[in-house]
Amino acid sequence: MMGLTEPLHRAAYSTPHKPATIFGERTRSWAEFKDRAARLAAGLKSNGVNAGDPIAILGLNSDRYLEYYYAVWWLGAVVVPMNIRWSVAENAYSLNDSGAKVMFIDAQFSPLIPQIKAEAKGLTTLIYLDDEKCPEGLLDFEALIANNAPMEDARKSGEDLAGIFYTGGTTGFPKGVLIPHRALWFNGLSLAKLIETSEETKYLHAAPMFHLADGAASLATTAVGGTHVIIPMFTPDGVLTAIGANKITHSLLVPTMIGMLVQSQSYTPDHLSSLTHLIYGGSPIPEGILRQLIRELPWVGLINAYGQTEMAPVISALAPKHHVLDGPHADRFKSVGQVAPGVEIRIVDENGKDVPRGEVGEIVARSPGSMQGYHNKPEQTKKTLDNGWIKTGDGARMDEDGFLFIVDRVKDMVITGGENVFSAEVENAVSTFPGVMQVAVIGIPDEQWGEAVHAIIVTQGGVTLDSEAITAHCRNQLANYKLPRSFEFKAEPLPLSGAGKVLKRELRKPHWGGHEKGVS
Repeated sequence: MMGLTEPLHRAAYSTPHKPATIFGERTRSWAEFKDRAARLAAGLKSNGVNAGDPIAILGLNSDRYLEYYYAVWWLGAVVVPMNIRWSVAENAYSLNDSGAKVMFIDAQFSPLIPQIKAEAKGLTTLIYLDDEKCPEGLLDFEALIANNAPMEDARKSGEDLAGIFYTGGTTGFPKGVLIPHRALWFNGLSLAKLIETSEETKYLHAAPMFHLADGAASLATTAVGGTHVIIPMFTPDGVLTAIGANKITHSLLVPTMIGMLVQSQSYTPDHLSSLTHLIYGGSPIPEGILRQLIRELPWVGLINAYGQTEMAPVISALAPKHHVLDGPHADRFKSVGQVAPGVEIRIVDENGKDVPRGEVGEIVARSPGSMQGYHNKPEQTKKTLDNGWIKTGDGARMDEDGFLFIVDRVKDMVITGGENVFSAEVENAVSTFPGVMQVAVIGIPDEQWGEAVHAIIVTQGGVTLDSEAITAHCRNQLANYKLPRSFEFKAEPLPLSGAGKVLKRELRKPHWGGHEKGVS
């Protein structure tokens, strides 16, 4: 099994002068990138870092973030990307749990260093990522490269551990997912096929680089020697500017980002004229937003990639040809497509038995991309990983043609009067009402029915919406028991995890205080 540095060797050998990274005014070739990764790895080794050691990073997107990944793998060490939206306590937990003694950090987060060091007692070495003068007590990123000769590649591969990716920002305490080289290597090649990357690809990193959604697309770009164009973080104007200036061909955005992009005052479809592929995933996309994309961007190949960190991450994908609004297969655009090459899935009931086609059950999946388990959590590993099968926690059904329809996170299902209501189904219906920018549906306490369906809506431009009109709109699409019984209208965006998923536990908290149901 090949390792994660092999595509870097290929790109530097086959296309040494082709741009590898573009970050602002700074462009570096694949030959430069490989040399810098080898020197940075040597710099880490000279400071006592050994193969197998966990090395953390906390920072916004940058070309140096990508160099960090490959330098750590070159050394044979283990990446530990930190969630930029988490609290100091959550990230300190991840540092302590992983055992990371070394962390890269940028100017955005350097003010947190005293707090981090106070809570992460094992942290001994900090490396500064930015161009400004290196703060006292930190090692300088560029100095580590300049002062060390390139070292030999450790050539780790297969079951050698590549990363500990912490997940659980929407569900509670973080879990460190153990991902070997085998899993990331498989996903990079699989996604390269699914999203059709090539040497001419210019992939825009706008989603956070700590997350495996962006990470898999990044690996797919390196696998073919494409170019990584990087902006520090997502903003609608930043994305539009980067696409126009760099003639971006590929990008991955979570649905929340897409909604903000197409509703921006700066947006017109022409801004995306160079795009050939737009990958979306990470959470369900509102049907109204997806319909708008299909209508306005007919030249863009839309790809819905479904997966989770435990699968590193790809499970299925909906191809561009199935993003259609008319014809006998028009409903397929509401699915997450067909199972990705090399992946197996089953849809099972609560006893682990396969359910018939068309019936709802939990997705379980396995592939060469499966995790090894959760770090230091044998009981949770046992509950999630069963004989190679990952229990995803996602409720879904599969039609006769093999298209997978996600109905809800199992834990997000609302049970009202004994009937199961899948929040994603209600959210899709509400999202098609004019003026709705974001919507989240949760269950709230109800004395008569146990739970009632409650819709929380962020309106476009602060417009005033009528709840009765929304209910009438949804009545044509939903059974009566699925209709929202109450509404909450907000002007500010819904709380999100670092991966762009709505934090429903935060939305439930005000309603479930003093009640038995948990909010995780």
